[in-house]
Amino acid sequence: MTAILRRGPSMARVVPYLPLGLFAVLGATLAYVMRLPCRNGGWNDQTATYTNFCYTDIYPLYFDRQLATQNPYFADVPFDKHVEYPVVLGEVMQVIAWIVRWLEQDVVAQAVRFYDITVVLMGLCLVAGVLLMAAAAGPTRRWDAVWYALAPAVVLAAYINWDLVAGALSMGMLLAWARKRQVLAGVLLGLAIATKFYPLMFVGALFLLTWRTGRWRPFLVTMGYAAGVWLAVNLPFMVFAWDGWRRFYVFSQERGVDWGSPWLFFHNKGWPILGETDVSTLGMVSLALLCLGIAVLTLTSPRRPRLAQICFLALAAFMMTNKVWSPQFVLWLVPLAVLARPNWKPLALWQVAEVWYFFAIWLYLLNQAPLSRTDLGIGDDTYFTAVWGRVITIGIMMAFVVRDILRPDKDLVRQGGVDDQIGGVFDEAPDRFTLRSLAFR
Repeated sequence: MTAILRRGPSMARVVPYLPLGLFAVLGATLAYVMRLPCRNGGWNDQTATYTNFCYTDIYPLYFDRQLATQNPYFADVPFDKHVEYPVVLGEVMQVIAWIVRWLEQDVVAQAVRFYDITVVLMGLCLVAGVLLMAAAAGPTRRWDAVWYALAPAVVLAAYINWDLVAGALSMGMLLAWARKRQVLAGVLLGLAIATKFYPLMFVGALFLLTWRTGRWRPFLVTMGYAAGVWLAVNLPFMVFAWDGWRRFYVFSQERGVDWGSPWLFFHNKGWPILGETDVSTLGMVSLALLCLGIAVLTLTSPRRPRLAQICFLALAAFMMTNKVWSPQFVLWLVPLAVLARPNWKPLALWQVAEVWYFFAIWLYLLNQAPLSRTDLGIGDDTYFTAVWGRVITIGIMMAFVVRDILRPDKDLVRQGGVDDQIGGVFDEAPDRFTLRSLAFR
């Protein structure tokens, strides 16, 4: 090891990350192995797909969105057959579709190859996300990134959808912000929002901490580049493929209450005010109230909260109030939960709840039409224990994070002598505005 370190400071910086990269490769491999029953023919039997717990959107969408012959946004297809994702993901799908068309002539073989290549890309994104998270966490807490590499729920949900692309971009953005590279942070944030919409919640966290510290120029530079990049990648589709581009936004607005959401529990119980037509409004009002609470907390706490804490609270609030909560959404929250509060006990409890939900959703779908396999599936009551398990365990973690903000001496990160490991310009910054100072004027 001494000989390796003598080769120079660059090698010394790389060596500590090699084991984390290997752990991420292991996690990506385990995620692939658990889907082998479907990869090896199980997709042709929906019952087998659910009983083997190996469902993925990647394979069926190759057919359903006609990727063998059409561009996701420029396709001459009915409106509901356009790809229901933002443009970066849609074009990732398109590029891989081009590759598999070149490799294979048979459409079924193309779809399998489409899955394989997509999984390789997602695995690389997981590795990148883990390494970026470790770098952002800093030398004293870099090993916390093992949670992102090997958390059971991450392994189970890794290849359901394309979320790991947004995860890598989000971790890159946070690392760039931590290193005070505002232009790069803005570019990556714009790309992340153009990939999955959830990184938009980071904007609110940055705004609140900017308000408290008065560091407006870095914030405005980052937001300017984020808006510019988002517009640059979206504008060609907005101009030349309007219907394909707006499909994501229309789908998100019109989608009714769906699997995983706590609103589904109330809807199934027949509460009229929580009917399907009311969920969008209820979700937005609930999210607004929670965000208002986060804002008050940020501007009244005795010490400025860390960026990871506010990002975690904002994203958790979004997930808990959303009208859909897919199993893969856990990939959004794991790195931020660990950066916000790297305490293994509540994290482990949450992982148990997420694992139970992962198995419960497929067993519940077995019991629904058109399969209606009551001999294999589970009913409403059992399924909703899994739904509320996620809500309760995330709520517990949120409560601990709030406690840490109100009592900074309980914050494990700050106990290590760190102010804000991903704060960038916020790190060690004095307060310029708080609601407490306003009250004492």
